[in-house]
Amino acid sequence: MSVSLSDLKTGLSKLGLTKNLVIAHASLKAFGLIDGGAEAMLNALLDSTRGIIMPTFTYKSMLNPEVGPPRNGITYGSEADLNKLAEAYHPDVPVDKLMGVLPEILRKYPKAKRSLHPIQSFAGIRADGIIGSQRMYDPLAPIGSLADQDGWVLLLGVDHTVNTSIHYAEKLAGRLQFIRWALLQDRVVECPGFPGDSDGFNVIAPALEKHTRRVKIGNATVQAIHLKSLFKVVVDQIKENPFALLCQRPDCERCTAVRWS
Repeated sequence: MSVSLSDLKTGLSKLGLTKNLVIAHASLKAFGLIDGGAEAMLNALLDSTRGIIMPTFTYKSMLNPEVGPPRNGITYGSEADLNKLAEAYHPDVPVDKLMGVLPEILRKYPKAKRSLHPIQSFAGIRADGIIGSQRMYDPLAPIGSLADQDGWVLLLGVDHTVNTSIHYAEKLAGRLQFIRWALLQDRVVECPGFPGDSDGFNVIAPALEKHTRRVKIGNATVQAIHLKSLFKVVVDQIKENPFALLCQRPDCERCTAVRWS
């Protein structure tokens, strides 16, 4: 049984976000067959919210230098072959496929605006001021701007391991941020404020339960979490336990760097 545009709009409307801006993360496969695909999902989101942003990250522009600062969550000089395949960033470069299908559809929407960060850009519709708040030294600033306008995060068939807003909260808590480098058409640029690993983020779910609205659409569970409430929960947990939300993989260089910072 397929999911219609009407099903999407009806389900999303139950979250009560028509007057709110949202940041969305989605796995369309989780819903089952959607009539109209990603375009239908985007239309339903626009009909059910005041405006939307999504990460439109472009990891292919990243370079790994031979040397760099210590405790940076990276093994320098380890990706020479990938460096040769790096693509120079430009405003029309497609979204990394790891981000899913929907962010690319949003990026190409006629009224969408995209920020210019060479690794961590965001695109949005009816959210120009939010998108414009990003700076090279503060790549996740749009999430903070969204929270200042009573924004919410939407997890559409995905869990907290893709919830970029938790990274913003980590920064608010004072957690170590990293530096990465990106290839432009004419030079290489340093990109501070790169976040840590997200594999351990699902442990936050029970603490966020009272701030979460939930609805089932097709085969997928959709969660809406109030951003400022999310920030407070994450910051409180990290202040209580500096290792909170870190993953347990011994080979995770970013989580290891945080533990040793």
